[in-house]
Amino acid sequence: MVTQVKHVLGDQELHRVRELLASAEFRDGRLSAGPSARQVKNNEEVCSEKTISELNRIVMGNLVRHPEYKIAALPHRVAVPFYVRYTQGMAYGEHMDDPVMGEDNRYRSDIAVTVFLNSPGEYEGGELVIGTPFGRQAIKYPAGDAVLYPASTRHQVTSVTGGERLVAVTWVQSLVRNYEQRDLLYQLGKTREKMLRKYPDSEDSQRIDNVYLNLVRMWSGT
Repeated sequence: MVTQVKHVLGDQELHRVRELLASAEFRDGRLSAGPSARQVKNNEEVCSEKTISELNRIVMGNLVRHPEYKIAALPHRVAVPFYVRYTQGMAYGEHMDDPVMGEDNRYRSDIAVTVFLNSPGEYEGGELVIGTPFGRQAIKYPAGDAVLYPASTRHQVTSVTGGERLVAVTWVQSLVRNYEQRDLLYQLGKTREKMLRKYPDSEDSQRIDNVYLNLVRMWSGT
């Protein structure tokens, strides 16, 4: 399941994020990669803890409160993100994310998340390409939007041929480990929300509500 989460960040928030990134100190992104990914990774990541803390307040603060993110991810744990820059010639070759991440606080990487921090018109190339059961899907969303997809899929970032690509990247350990179950819950949850909003007192709404809540209870685990 590849899910677009729209309007995680508004214009004012994006402006402040861009200010912070413009003055940030970056380091080689390969320093944070696992042995396999290190061979194909070519980008840069913000390394100042003070800047990362301020970026987290804005970016992650908005992401974790976003209702679409909550229903799609059913988050249990979320990782501290990387704030990543790709300049001309940089790319991230095809790879799969490590299944377990973190050092002191280990977590399972069920869902990968990319938040787009600048407009697709500001760079050429740099598409996020995700392998899905229906073929490869190339993604280049507007600034402020995010994409959620199973971390178990092979994916890559194509070479940036002009401009600069800015993103935040993080991972989620979901309450529901199986992505097919998460997909069913996402579809059912969207219908549940619509029914409860339009017909809060109907028997059908209550029935869907009961089924959704009990499936989450049945399938949840850590």
